[in-house]
Amino acid sequence: MLTLLKLLKDGRFHSGQALGAALGVSRSAVWKQLQHLESELNLSIHKVRGRGYQLQAPLELLEPDQVAGSCLPVSIHESLDSTNAEALRAIDRGVVAPFVILAERQLAGRGRRGRKWISPFAENIYYSLVLRIDGGMRRLEGLSLVVGLAVLRALREMGMEGAGLKWPNDVLVGNKKIAGILLELVGDPADVCHVVIGVGINANMRVANGVDQAWTSIFLESGKAINRNALVSSLNESLLAYLKRHESSGFAAIQAEWEMNHLWQGREVSLIAGVHQVDGTVIGIDQQGALRLRVGGEEKVFSGGELSLRLRHDS
Repeated sequence: MLTLLKLLKDGRFHSGQALGAALGVSRSAVWKQLQHLESELNLSIHKVRGRGYQLQAPLELLEPDQVAGSCLPVSIHESLDSTNAEALRAIDRGVVAPFVILAERQLAGRGRRGRKWISPFAENIYYSLVLRIDGGMRRLEGLSLVVGLAVLRALREMGMEGAGLKWPNDVLVGNKKIAGILLELVGDPADVCHVVIGVGINANMRVANGVDQAWTSIFLESGKAINRNALVSSLNESLLAYLKRHESSGFAAIQAEWEMNHLWQGREVSLIAGVHQVDGTVIGIDQQGALRLRVGGEEKVFSGGELSLRLRHDS
């Protein structure tokens, strides 16, 4: 199926005979594969008698030689349940970190707190980087916030100057989400463990059903499609640069930069933890990446993976 897609990705008409010859199959087999592409990947294919078949729009697929400029080993998959899940399986198989898992689509993409991450084929970035951590608890402090800065830099290189951060690990344009981060840890943080850094970026998505929060994409913000290979390459380089800085100097060295890019700095917010809610004003973050709020005239610090931050209605 992917071979057929590569023949059609230029957006031009291709005859059934030519496609069959290239694939070494009959025209009827080509027709069945085209139907499969439409139903499985939700791609629109135009059929014109005498001219052949054409994708509704040119399609850019992820290419290993274009995304591996950072020297990170990269594995690209046509379809996965999720890149984080595949990364965890790769750790179990003994694949040596660091390495990157990419997918053209996810069937069960997920975000924080079990939220579904909508993952249409060949439109966005579904990315997981696996790191090995050897007895370095310090390397885990504020890690998701460090990743947020790296994603932000990559987005700004793609022209998203108005993008900013939301604690703990969202990237927004205005109040709309453009990227999210999900970190998963396996092993013993005090000895040897692996961290899976999952990143989802809305790149060229125009329509999405089933999203339960305000969202946007690079295409919707800029009005033009971006080169996803270039975005992945930029993300690789940005992540390696920030992770190196974090490893050598700790999160405290990056704290001020993160606060400068926090869109909700000084805003009135509600912090949700299960059925509990705390209302306060964002002061900033501490040297471990925990959120500092002014609550009832005093400062309180919050951290944890199940916390959710929302703007208050009167903010």
